[in-house]
Amino acid sequence: MVGALPQQGLTGCRVLIVEDESFLADDLAQAVAELGAEVIGPVPTRDEALALLATGAKIDLAVLDINLENEAVFPVADVLTAQGVPFLFATGYSPASLPAQYQHVSWWVKPFDPQTLAHALSKLMRNR
Repeated sequence: MVGALPQQGLTGCRVLIVEDESFLADDLAQAVAELGAEVIGPVPTRDEALALLATGAKIDLAVLDINLENEAVFPVADVLTAQGVPFLFATGYSPASLPAQYQHVSWWVKPFDPQTLAHALSKLMRNR
């Protein structure tokens, strides 16, 4: 149960969720919010994510689905990297599908438990 999770690690953080599967995006957004974060999105397309990042909105962490409506999310990952924003991938693809520059990035294979991923974001924020 998401509501039973303790409030820790993400309080005050702004977490961008880039995911085109609405049910998964909503579950993940709820789990992240339960840990005290402000959820940005969920954003379902690469172009929307890039437009949001171009506004200069403060983002502390991000979760990126690799395939967004048949477009790769890597341009969004490039911008986040340039801005120094940590992120992880949530995907149905294997890690071998990641470009070399992203082989070090944490990834979660779908289906995954949104609560567990939210806790991984908390750890990512603490290790920042």
